[in-house]
Amino acid sequence: MCCFSLRPQRFFKINRKFTTPNHYNYSTLMSEFWIYFQIGLKHVLDINAYDHVLFLIALTTPYLFKDWKRILLLVSVFTIGHTLALLLSVYGIIAIKVNTVEFLIPITILITAVFNLFTAGKNSKNDGLNLVFFVTLFFGIIHGLGFSNYFKTILGGSAGSKLLPLGEFALGIEAAQLVVVFVVLILSYIVQTVFRFSKRDWALVMSAFIIGVVVPMIIESPIWNR
Repeated sequence: MCCFSLRPQRFFKINRKFTTPNHYNYSTLMSEFWIYFQIGLKHVLDINAYDHVLFLIALTTPYLFKDWKRILLLVSVFTIGHTLALLLSVYGIIAIKVNTVEFLIPITILITAVFNLFTAGKNSKNDGLNLVFFVTLFFGIIHGLGFSNYFKTILGGSAGSKLLPLGEFALGIEAAQLVVVFVVLILSYIVQTVFRFSKRDWALVMSAFIIGVVVPMIIESPIWNR
C-alpha cells in the first residue's frame, strides 16, 4: 500500500504564510490536487503492493494496441469500481474485514488469469463484453475496499469535502493504470513482432506467470489462520 501519509490540511498550514490571499486559494487547490493525485499514482505503482499491477497485466494481456478503446473502457470501469468502494467506505455505508479483502484481491487476479488461459487466442465475442465489464467493475470494488482503511486515515473534513479528494485520487489511479497498460502493450508488441510469439502463446505465458505469483499469495493469506 502507499505510504504517503502527509495530511493535506497540515501541508496547507505550513505553506499558507508564503502566499498572498488571492494566490492562496489557487495554490491550495493545486497542492491538494497534487497530493491526492500522487496518492493515486503511488497506490498503483508501489512496488511493495504489486497486486494492482498484476491485475492490470492480467486484464491487458489478451489485447493489442488496436484494441485500445476496449482497454480504456475496461480500465475506466475498474477505476469507477475502485472509487465507488472508497466512496461507500468513507461514508460508512460498507465495511469489510481486512483479512477478507486481502484474500479476495489475489482471487480476482487468479480468476482473470485463468479466464485468459481458457480464452487465449479466441476472438472476443460482443455478447460477452457486458459480463466482462460487470466483473471488472466488481473486481474494482474489491480492490478499492483493500485501500479504504488507509484512505480514510488521510481523509479529513466534512462529508461534502470528501468528494473532491476522491475524484483527485481517482484521476491519479486512472493515470497510473494507463501507464501500466501502455507498458504491457509495448512488451506485448515487442514479444509478438521481434520474438514471433503468437497472441495465444503470449496470453498463455503471461497468465501462467501471474498464476504462479498469485497462488502463493492466496496460500499465505492470514484468512487461513482463523
